Amino acid sequence: MSRASAKSLPQLSLRIDLDGEDRIGPGKIELLEQIREQGSISAASRAMDMSYKRAWDLVDEINRICGHPAVEPQAGGKNGGGAMLTPFGEKLVARYRKIERDAARAAHKDLEALKSDIVRSRKSS
Repeated sequence: MSRASAKSLPQLSLRIDLDGEDRIGPGKIELLEQIREQGSISAASRAMDMSYKRAWDLVDEINRICGHPAVEPQAGGKNGGGAMLTPFGEKLVARYRKIERDAARAAHKDLEALKSDIVRSRKSS
């Protein structure tokens, strides 16, 4: 175990199952954040090392799941078009990140205990 991993706690990864096959998780939220940061779906997909088609399909899925667009295209101009998050998309990202922070805070003591259990188990092996 490296020194960095010995000091860090296990991390939660949060996926919210909405109904049936519909879910929102860290990948979709990161894509929305990258679109906000990069200003386009294509730049966001490159930043995430993802195909443009995959990124577009995920945006389409987010919009379908939520029933509201989370991303809207920007009209082309001298530098071409782009995309930005809608107010709903901004709210979706903020709400997901808050749920994630709250869950991590609630699980902190259990994550510490899990880490201790694993360290003890490895030392006794």
